[in-house]
Parts: sequence; structure tokens; C-alpha cells
Amino acid sequence: MTYRFGVSAIVVGLIFSAGCAGPQMTAGSEATAVMNIPPTDTRTDLYVSNRPPLLPNPLIKLPIGSIAPKGWLRSQLEFERDGMSGRLAEISPWCKAEGSAWMSPDGEGQFGWEELPYWIKGFGDLGYVLKDERIILEARAWIEAVLASQEADGYFGPRAGKTAMEGKPDLWPNMPMLNALQSFHEATGDPRVIPFMRNYFRYQLNLPREDLFPRSWQKIRAGDNLESVYWLYNRTGEAWLLDLARVIHERTTRWDLGVDVDHFCLHGVNFCQGFREPGEYYVLSGNRAHLDATERNYLHVMSLWGQVPGGMIGADENCRLSQHSPRQGAETCAIVEMMHSHEMLMKFTGDPIWADRCEEVAFNSFPASMTPDLKGLHYITSPNAIRLDRQNKAPGLQNSGCMLAYSADARYRCCQHNVAMGWPYYAEHLWTATQDRGLAAVLYAACDVRARVAGGDEVTITEATDYPFDETIMLRISAAGPVHFPLYLRVPRWCDGMKVAINGRPIAVRPRPLTYLRMLRTWKDGDRVRIEMPMRISLTVWRSNGDSVSVNRGPLTYSLRIGEQWVRCGGSDAWPDCEVFPTTPWNYGLVLDEADPTASFELFRKPGPLPKQPFESNSAPIELRAKGRRIPGWQADHLNLVGLLQRSPARTEEPVETITLIPMGCARLRISAFPVASDRRDAHVWSPQPPPQHEASFICDDITAVSDGRAPKDSNDQSVPRFTWFPHTGSKEWITWRFDSPRRVSACELYWFDDAGTNLCRAPESWRLLYRDGETWKAVKGVSAYGTEKDKFNRVTFEAITTTELRIEVKLREGFSGGILEWRCSE
Repeated sequence: MTYRFGVSAIVVGLIFSAGCAGPQMTAGSEATAVMNIPPTDTRTDLYVSNRPPLLPNPLIKLPIGSIAPKGWLRSQLEFERDGMSGRLAEISPWCKAEGSAWMSPDGEGQFGWEELPYWIKGFGDLGYVLKDERIILEARAWIEAVLASQEADGYFGPRAGKTAMEGKPDLWPNMPMLNALQSFHEATGDPRVIPFMRNYFRYQLNLPREDLFPRSWQKIRAGDNLESVYWLYNRTGEAWLLDLARVIHERTTRWDLGVDVDHFCLHGVNFCQGFREPGEYYVLSGNRAHLDATERNYLHVMSLWGQVPGGMIGADENCRLSQHSPRQGAETCAIVEMMHSHEMLMKFTGDPIWADRCEEVAFNSFPASMTPDLKGLHYITSPNAIRLDRQNKAPGLQNSGCMLAYSADARYRCCQHNVAMGWPYYAEHLWTATQDRGLAAVLYAACDVRARVAGGDEVTITEATDYPFDETIMLRISAAGPVHFPLYLRVPRWCDGMKVAINGRPIAVRPRPLTYLRMLRTWKDGDRVRIEMPMRISLTVWRSNGDSVSVNRGPLTYSLRIGEQWVRCGGSDAWPDCEVFPTTPWNYGLVLDEADPTASFELFRKPGPLPKQPFESNSAPIELRAKGRRIPGWQADHLNLVGLLQRSPARTEEPVETITLIPMGCARLRISAFPVASDRRDAHVWSPQPPPQHEASFICDDITAVSDGRAPKDSNDQSVPRFTWFPHTGSKEWITWRFDSPRRVSACELYWFDDAGTNLCRAPESWRLLYRDGETWKAVKGVSAYGTEKDKFNRVTFEAITTTELRIEVKLREGFSGGILEWRCSE
């Protein structure tokens, strides 16, 4: 067994190992070589790829329809077709044609923001990948309406969006709609799309600079717009489009300058979409610093909030400095956007690390975001989750309300629509073309790929595999006659010792991880390639989360199997809402054999073919048996969230039991980051968590800052921690202070956070103080004054009370948020 450490410790040394080194040849095997990235010294004309002066893309996306997925991946697409995404027009008001501003000839109507474009770009691609006529026709009706909506100046879509930002346009909803149009053109060749996009991009270029992406989601996510500009340029070669690309980069949030995580409340979806923008711009700039910025952004945020299994970050709306444990989760939107970013960067750079990262998210995090039949999803998916109910989990999770129960209704509005692109986009990227007129197997799954190679000869490669549940992949080449072309196989970072045989004869090359095996030969009809990728067990140690560990085998991470009781809690018979409750214990730590850790795990494969839905607890096709001990001090907290991890090894004298681990993607209830359990005297004794000292209606930054005793020098003191309600503005908010025992209080002092001139926090419009009396909150009496001045402590006195908890209620100023630097209480 090997040990590895979280992202910040290991990946930084790997990412650019797939740089520009030349092939490594082995004597006697002239037909094979190891390549760090597929070569780009020639440019293919078989498929549309980057035109000069754009840097050539080592991996070229094949047209939609070239790849026909099979096996478990096709099952996911069919479940999606028959489930929520495929029938969303029956459920979602945003997807109903009647009254929709997206369907209206004059652009007037309702529901004119991101929801319909989010859905249609995934829904249309689902139809194209499955060749499903119902979906293709339903998607086309929306596309036809969009094509008919263009105004004389080039703007398209709902008219309200043209002036939504205080008279300036909000172009964010048009970005996912452009993706839908691109796929439509690739699938149909419709000649209207090219001039339509040309006219729209002229509109963007003609806008005053200050009106292009002035703020909000459009500014943060404009990398999506940049990719669409490249797409059109590669088809028309019009130089002015590159002028627009430069303007877009200039007007986009400057991701190339870094992610200001210390002073910015980072929205999870924004990061998963936005971090890639410098890498996209690198394709035009040729400046390696831009590509490095994307990698730096990724590693920096992952080092703070991604020290958990599953490839995602803890941003249960926003990343919070004090909340980075595996019970924090990711929006389903963020999961599919992270996959999409990895797919894009994989093509732009050819670097195999992005394919590894995509698989990590797709196999371990994405499946559990939905019900096994894909008829519902939840907003937040966490690596450690012991109860998925509809109860409020704030502030343990940042957002209040129902975040964890599965549902198909509009409570998860953005994710309900955006999830549609997850599996279709993944299926479209299994194989790519290469600049040297070959093909590359990039993401492994059973499929048929039909593509042109060499001088334009068409070949079909049939890929048969149960990967990621199995180590073996079989390729069969079908061609009308002999054809000479290179075939690339990606070697994952975990794969040491890949074996490849052609027509039963092993090749001599042993490729190292994070490279491509290039096989250049004259392929004949019926040629077969057998690939074996040994999947060894390894442990990842998460230093910043108490030295907890996760168990990996190949691309899969494993979770404790917890009995699941599914209980309907609403919805309809066709689209039920469901909660999931545990029926078996979950608070286990792993018992590891220090002398021989591999003896701690035993592999079991279920006989027979993969089930139609392998990503389900009872259908998990592969299991690990391990030894574990229960840890009595590890309990659910007062919100029924899994208790925070404390330091490993955790001391316990509970008996050693045999426990079963299943792939993380199969587990809706899951413990994926485990404590290590020990009965040694020097192990750490875990105690149940007391209720938190502070809770709030919404938490950004660090809630513990309000009583840390650090007095600021002014209201915009950036050197001390702070608590804010950002990005809430103009709303009523609250924060509490719970005492360990009843306390007599007659005065409070508040130092408000106010960053006027730099951001959107101000001292509140008003506030008041309440205290807990039994189960009720009461306002204090005899109040002197509720001060809202900046750069000072605002002292309020009142009739003395004895209580266990205080509560501040504030009214934020219209258009502004607010926060607290320090809160004092005295008698």
C-alpha cells in the first residue's frame, strides 16, 4: 500500500510533468512511444481545431454523434432521458414554453434568466449523444425561438436582460445558450448559427467597455463567453473575433492575478467555472504565466477547501475560512461545472492530469448528487454525510433551508437545470482526435467511436470495459483496409505498470503515470488492443482534517457502507421527494496494520455483469472489507450533521469489527474521510461536540472572529478576522452568542465591519439585542442606544439579564451587506 497526501502536498509536483518532453522509445518497439502530451508540430484538417495564432490544441473534440457510449455510461444517459432532466418541461416552470421570455418572439415574458439555457445545453446534448428524436425535436423548438430572437444590433434573448444591470446588459444567461447553439450546429450543421453568433459578438465588441460584464456572474464566468468566441473563430478565421477575445479577458474577473480567498467570500460555482479562464486565454496569449495561473488557482483553493476525497471543494454556497471539513459539500452545479472545466483544460493543454481530475469528480462525487434513477437531486453533496433530511442545517452548511433531501422540484433551481450537462458532456469527451491525425482514448468507458484518421480514412474503435470498476480495457479496430495512424492511451496518475498487448503480443514499453502511450502502426480490420491498468490500494492522508484518511483503488475512492432508509417526504408519485436515514452505525475509524497496511483490506468483486445502475449502495459491483472500531465520541451534532473530525488516531476500546467499504459514488450516506482508530494510550480521546458558540442566519468569512478578543484599528481593518453576511444585501439577518453557563449581562459593544470604497459591506441600517429565556427570545429592556457608527465600538446598555444566549438582529442597508469585527459583553 502507498500513502499519499492531500492535493496541496502531491499534485503540485505532478501537474507539469506532462510538459513538452519528447517521446521515449524502447528498442525493438518502434511502433510505441511514451509521450507527455500528444504532439502539436503539425495541424490536422480532418476536424475543426484551433486556427493560428491560437495555440494548437493537442486534443480535438470530435463532433457530437461520433461517440456512442455503452455500458454503465449509456445507462446513466438513459436514466437521465427518462428521469428529471429528460422530462424537466413537465416539472419546471422555467422550462415551459408558454409565457417564457426565451420562447417569445419579442423577448417579453417570464423566466428569462439562466435556468432554461442551463437545461437546454445539457438536454440538447443528451438527445444528440443518444440520437433520441423526442429530445432533439424538443430542444430544437427552443433553439428556433432563440435564433428568431436576434435584434438588429445582434443582441438575442429576453429583452429584460439587455438593461438588467442598471441599464447595462446581463450577458451571463446568453453564455450557456451559446453552448447550446454550438452543439446544435455541430449536430446538424445548421447554417444560421454562424452568422447569428457573428452578429452577437459584433454587438459585444461594439458595447462601451464599461458596459461589457460590469459585475455579477457575467464578470466572474466570462471564460464561458471566451470559449464560444474561439469556437466561432476556428470556423470563420475572422481576426476581429480575437480582438473581442482580448477585451473579454480584460473585462473578466482577473483570475490570472489569483484568487483573493482571504478577503473574498468564494462562491463554489464561480470558482469551478472561473478558475480556468487564464488557461483559456493562454491559448491566445501564448504566455505560460496564464496557464500557470489556472493551475495555481486550482491548487490554492484545493489546498484550503479541497482536502477531502472526491475532487471537489467545500462550498455549501461559499467557501468559508473556518469550514473545510469533509462534512462541507459542493453544489451539484459546482460538480458539473468542475467536470466541464477539467474537460476544457484537458483539450486545451493535452495534460492528462485534467482527465484524472475529471474522473475523480465524475466517479466519486457526481453520482451521489442524484437519486439512483436520476429522478431527483439535492443541492449539496458532501464526502461525509450521515443523514439526508429536509431540515435546516445552517450554519453547519452555509445555506439555510432544505439542502440535502432529494427532490425534482424548483427548490434546487440552478442545479435542477444545470445538472443535465454532466453525463452528456462526459460522454462526448471519451475520445478525441489529435493533430497528427490520430485518436486518443482520454476518459475510459465502454463505447463505439467512429472517426477519420490519417488521410481521411474512417475507422471505428469498439471499447469494451467495466472501468472504473475493472482494470481491463479491450479495443477492437474496424476499418475498410489497412490504415496507418497513431493511437494514444492516457496513463492515469495512479497507474504504475500499465500493460498493453496488440493482437495478443505484449509491447515492450512500460509507460509511466501521467503520460500517453502512443502506438503508431498500420492498423488492420479486427486488430485488438488489450489494456491492463493495475489498481492498487492506497491511502490519502488529509493533514488539515485531523490526519483522516481515505481509501483509494484506481480512480475510485471508497466509503463506509451505511444502511439507507429512503422515506418519501413530499413531491408526487412520479417525482417524489425523499429523505435518507441511516439504519446502521456510521462512527467507525479504520484499524490499520502498521507493519503491513495492505493486510487491512480485502477485495471482493460481485460475479456477473455490471448492474444497469452500478452507482447504488446495494448494487455496488466491488467492495473492500476492512477492520474498524466505533468511536463513541464521534457523534452527530445538534443539527444532525456528522460531527467534525478530531485528531487521529482516535482512542477507542470498542471491539474490532469487519466493515464493508463501497465506491464513494455508490454511497448516498457516506463516510469517505475516516479517522484512524486505536486503543493505544497515547491516542486522542474524542469528545462529543458542544453546540457552537456562535450561529448566524448566514455565514461568510469566520464566525468565530466576533469574539476572538482581537480589537480592530478601524472598521476596514483587513489584518484581523471578520464575520459577514456577504453577499446578502438589504436583508434582515441575525447572529447569536451561546455561553457555557448562565451569565449576567447589562452591556454589549459592537465593532461593525465597513469596507466602503473597496467592497459592499457597511455598518447596518439598524439592529437590536435579544436574549434567550427558556425556549423564547425576548428583547432587552431599558436600552440606551443602538449605535451604527464605524471605526469605534458601539456600546449599548440595558437592564441586567441572566441568560445562556444573546442574539443580535440587524437590518442591512439596501444594496449593501454587513458584518462584525468584534462583539463584547459585560455586566
